[in-house]
Amino acid sequence: MERTFVIIKPDGVQRGLVGEILKRYEQLGLRIAGLKFIQASRETAEAHYAEHKGKGFYEGLITYILSAPIVVAVVEGTSAVDVVRKVNGKTNPAEAECGSIRGDFALERGRNLVHGSDSQESAAREIALWFSENELITWSRVTDPFIFENA
Repeated sequence: MERTFVIIKPDGVQRGLVGEILKRYEQLGLRIAGLKFIQASRETAEAHYAEHKGKGFYEGLITYILSAPIVVAVVEGTSAVDVVRKVNGKTNPAEAECGSIRGDFALERGRNLVHGSDSQESAAREIALWFSENELITWSRVTDPFIFENA
């Protein structure tokens, strides 16, 4: 069972899309392992986006992620990293497929609603940054055998 990390960014929260976004992950069969509604700290935001430090958009990105509450989540399932990235859609909403979160609800790259880890390594780093181990739940649903072949 693979885990990945998701942020529903300030635009997703402010626009009332949290339920719709989480619903899309769950409808695919992904399971929620951790979920928080928080106001991010500057320290955590800077650590999360450390790879972009020094780039022209970095400070605007930090300011934006701190501008309103966000939802952070850990979801799990078969190929969770790839599945979440596909349902999120391409980073630039103008290039995102209809049916994806960004393709259906976003217009601009800087207001693209969600973040999803880009690899298992990134997921592990991001999950550890935003969640303590005791905040993650290992559980099963009665429907799991109908979703996962090896449940």
